[in-house]
Amino acid sequence: MITDDIFYTKTMAKVYTDQGKLDKAAEIYKYLLNEEPERQDLIDALAEIDKKRYNKAPEGLSQLFGTWIDLVLVHNRLQKLKKLNRLLK
Repeated sequence: MITDDIFYTKTMAKVYTDQGKLDKAAEIYKYLLNEEPERQDLIDALAEIDKKRYNKAPEGLSQLFGTWIDLVLVHNRLQKLKKLNRLLK
């Protein structure tokens, strides 16, 4: 955490969230909660950030995973065709 915590505000955390800088936003919310642990709005905001951070897949990962599944299916079909070809000979 930086030593100059003057910018650690709920507004700044929202700006970081909007920019997709979820780790920095979470850092600010945790700091604010340390100062005022009873604030439900901060608890909810941090929970939402954590939900986004842990559910976010790296860019392109879902496309890569889909390609991998397609290749596995093609491989399985090729194996079946090879087996069928051996049986027909």
